[in-house]
Amino acid sequence: MRRVWVVFVLLAAALLAGCTDPSSGPGAAPPSAEPRAPSATTHRRPAATPGTAPPASRPPAVLYLGDSLAMESRQALGAELRRELRAGYTSAPYSGTTLCDYLEGTGKRSLVPARDKAAALVRRLRPDYVVLQFWGNAWGYTWCMDGITHAAEPERYFARYAADARRLTEQIRAAGGAQSPRIVWVLQGPDPMTPDRVRRVNALYEQRAAASGDLVADAGRTVSAPGARHSWTRYLPCTAAERSRAGDCTQPGRGRTALHRADDYLHFCLAPTTSAPRPCPVRSPGIVRITGEITRVIGEDSRG
Repeated sequence: MRRVWVVFVLLAAALLAGCTDPSSGPGAAPPSAEPRAPSATTHRRPAATPGTAPPASRPPAVLYLGDSLAMESRQALGAELRRELRAGYTSAPYSGTTLCDYLEGTGKRSLVPARDKAAALVRRLRPDYVVLQFWGNAWGYTWCMDGITHAAEPERYFARYAADARRLTEQIRAAGGAQSPRIVWVLQGPDPMTPDRVRRVNALYEQRAAASGDLVADAGRTVSAPGARHSWTRYLPCTAAERSRAGDCTQPGRGRTALHRADDYLHFCLAPTTSAPRPCPVRSPGIVRITGEITRVIGEDSRG
């Protein structure tokens, strides 16, 4: 049992580092820079009241930032936002990151280059919404966390995470000025290793959104079993939409769909993990569920 536990921990750490090889770490080169620059149509907006939805007559402009979960979902979210909301969309996720990687002015070595810091992108692109999807790197992979890990110092980890969330909000607000975007905090799905950690990280996101008048998208609920929000599962009952699409209901005889591969407990892409971070190349029900909920929240807010 001890051997299984150790293997699981090592696998999880490697996967959370952003679909990189287990040898990757703070001393390794940053992830291959996909994207080297924001990857989609820029949609600039006219002046508006800070933190408010765009006029209903105009499609929203969305900026998507995050870690490996955002990296695997970036193309799917863009397609969903364009299809449902005709949204302008830019994504700049970097695998292995946490909130502090997107902060300006830290003087820390970072997995995110200066041009793609959150505030820099907001100044350049003037989005209506900034979607932040972070599992909450707890393994000490990213330099800017100063070696603080959940396993070694849980209370210090949560305090630092809350402070970084507040600081990131402030930088996004300042960068937007009179055109300040609304932030969408994406709540995470169950953590199979430390379920209470994700519960507390999600609570921090909810508190931050409430304090600053921003939004929460509970995407994690869509990949959790009914009545068991923070209990990990590989399979869930198929939705009506999944039953109607060939290949989505991966266990049709049992009416269940797969959220994770057997060799990856944390990501939702059903294609094999590769050493270079990439958008998921295959349709994956977990990603479809997550991006659908993000789109729903933005759509409801943008329609007022």
